Amino acid sequence: MIIIKTPREIDLMRQAGKITAGARSIARQMIEPGVTTAQIDREVHKFITKSGATPSFLNYGGFPASACISVNEEIIHGIPGGRVLREGDIVSIDVGAKFKGYNGDCAGTYPVGKCSDDALKLIEVTRQSFFEGIKFARVGCRISDIGHAVQEYAERFGYGVIRDYVGHGVGAKLHEPPEVPNYGRPGHGPRLAAGQTIAVEPMVSAGTYEVRVLDNDWTVVTADGSLSAHYENSILITDGEPEILTIADDI
Repeated sequence: MIIIKTPREIDLMRQAGKITAGARSIARQMIEPGVTTAQIDREVHKFITKSGATPSFLNYGGFPASACISVNEEIIHGIPGGRVLREGDIVSIDVGAKFKGYNGDCAGTYPVGKCSDDALKLIEVTRQSFFEGIKFARVGCRISDIGHAVQEYAERFGYGVIRDYVGHGVGAKLHEPPEVPNYGRPGHGPRLAAGQTIAVEPMVSAGTYEVRVLDNDWTVVTADGSLSAHYENSILITDGEPEILTIADDI
């Protein structure tokens, strides 16, 4: 069942979103050669808890960290650890924070030092595909209208749009109905209504859209080893323009 949020719940979602966006910014500021993914995760955890929230991802389904940190061909669910970021890597940071019972969820992919033009283009196209998608995050549009816009934009550049993992509703639960795919034909799925909160999160590959899961049973990588980027925000459907709840200066 799709949940329409009350004004009080929306206010709490805004507060959760602000903390979540702040955690993403903290992580982004740390990204440089020589830093480990575990160091970034520790600072994300510290920021979220000092903000009066709890990390949404920690122990969610058994996930062992507060942030998903995925490097290069890793699409999502990278487990932080001793991996050292190197010049030319790209790193996806996915974070969630739960504040007074409500979740924010956001992600972004960033360069480590000087990256190739191809890597930077993939990052920018993935980010822009999110904004192309939310042009249709309006009352009366259908869920598939968002995904169609994401897919059409990303594929224009010859990229693969991941199909096995999708966006979702977000609120009191980290994952709520409806699913929000990043592909598909327009005009399908539930109609959007004011008060819905959803996480729109394009995951785009420089090569194939096919994926495989590593032996840790968490980390998802591109099947062909090509680079992948991820961009996500939690948004509120309003009577006008969608409101990005995980807004930050470095959005």
